[in-house]
Amino acid sequence: MSTSARMLRLLSLLQTHRYWPGGELSQRLEVSPRTLRRDIERLRDLGYQVDAVRGVAGGYQLRAGGSLPPLLLEDEEAVAVAVGLRSAAAASVGGIQDFSVQALAKVIALMPPRLRRQLDAVASETETPGPWAGGPVVDAGVLTTLAQACRDQEPVTFDYSAVGAETTHRRVEPLKMVSLGRRWYLVAYDRDRLDWRSFRLDRITAPVPGGPRFRPRELPAADALSFVQAGIRRRPQRYAVRVRVAAEPERLMALAGRWAEVSAVEGGCLLEMNTDSLGWPLMVLGECGADFTVESPPELVTAVAEVAARFGRCPPDPRCVTAPRTSPEGR
Repeated sequence: MSTSARMLRLLSLLQTHRYWPGGELSQRLEVSPRTLRRDIERLRDLGYQVDAVRGVAGGYQLRAGGSLPPLLLEDEEAVAVAVGLRSAAAASVGGIQDFSVQALAKVIALMPPRLRRQLDAVASETETPGPWAGGPVVDAGVLTTLAQACRDQEPVTFDYSAVGAETTHRRVEPLKMVSLGRRWYLVAYDRDRLDWRSFRLDRITAPVPGGPRFRPRELPAADALSFVQAGIRRRPQRYAVRVRVAAEPERLMALAGRWAEVSAVEGGCLLEMNTDSLGWPLMVLGECGADFTVESPPELVTAVAEVAARFGRCPPDPRCVTAPRTSPEGR
């Protein structure tokens, strides 16, 4: 870990305003106590007020009530960075969402209240539908609170409203957040149910971190994404979709791989997914640009025919019709 990366990690830990024993900080940063003391001095030189307790049980804590030094950015630059990170957190580019949320939490923590109000105003007055627009809206405060709790291995309590059930109070050990399609999920160990659960963020309200830090338990899956996907597949869905597509499996996986199973077959691939709405498979089939045959369900066959008929009834605009190209042989 480079010095700059280590300093950012140290600052990230201290910004929780909890008391950190020196030994624990050294272990987390993988440095000696002497290097840790030098890093603390560097932070003080930058204006961060870090209190220290000497001795065998000594440690460090960012002074409560102290104002953090300003970002080394102009006001407009700071807001632009935060808006960009928020947009990236909602994007469909795989692999950057979690990092964007973590970075967003750090940038917002360093913003003075005046800039935070500007950011909230920009977010509330701007419509930015992405490729997966139409999904449930997740509160930015819930997003950043849970992201920080995952990072700091801090337990969280919140109210959760499941479909068709009363709101329940949950006490969890958060592990990771997953952006899947148009929804965000929290993967966490439920302390009351003594089992792993995934929670949709749009159904979480009033998350409150607090309590002794925990040691992460072993997740019964390869990773958080696999855990969420497996849970979705186990849930009963209205439609079981099976479609043979004359396209490379990689093409279909790029469009719907997170939600569907794609396997290679003779002449192309087989697309399988369980869903409550036919809108998603219709969009995937329309976007893939290849011939296909629907094996099930019958409702999807009907839906494809209706869409095809609707497109067929759309008259061409003469202004958009171009003359056919003449081949060299026809000149």
